[in-house]
Amino acid sequence: MTHVVADPCINCKYTDCVAVCPVDCFHEGVNFLVIDPETCIDCGLCPPECPTTAIFAEEDLPDKWSDFTEINARYAPEWPVIDSQKEPMPEADAAAKEDDKTDQLSPDAFTG
Repeated sequence: MTHVVADPCINCKYTDCVAVCPVDCFHEGVNFLVIDPETCIDCGLCPPECPTTAIFAEEDLPDKWSDFTEINARYAPEWPVIDSQKEPMPEADAAAKEDDKTDQLSPDAFTG
C-alpha cells in the first residue's frame, strides 16, 4: 500500500509532509503535491504533518477522492521530486478552507 495526496492540497502545497519523508516520494506540481506509489514505503509519517488533512493511506482514502490514487501515480513520474520544506502557496490559508477543488488541479509541468 501507499499514501495518497488528495483534494485538500490543491492550491496550498504546505510541505510539512516533505520534511518528514525518509524516501523522497513527494513530487511537486504547479499547485499540488503527489506521492509516488513506487517510492512510498508506507511509513505513516506524513499524514499527521499535513495541516489540511490531505494525505491518506490508500485504503483510508475517502470515496469522494478515489480518483487521486490515479492522479498521484500519473503525475509523480512527470513532476520533479521535492525533498525539502518550502513556503506554502501565497493563498494557502484561504485555499485550505475550500472544498472540492479538483477542478482547480493544474496538471501542467512544474514551472518553478
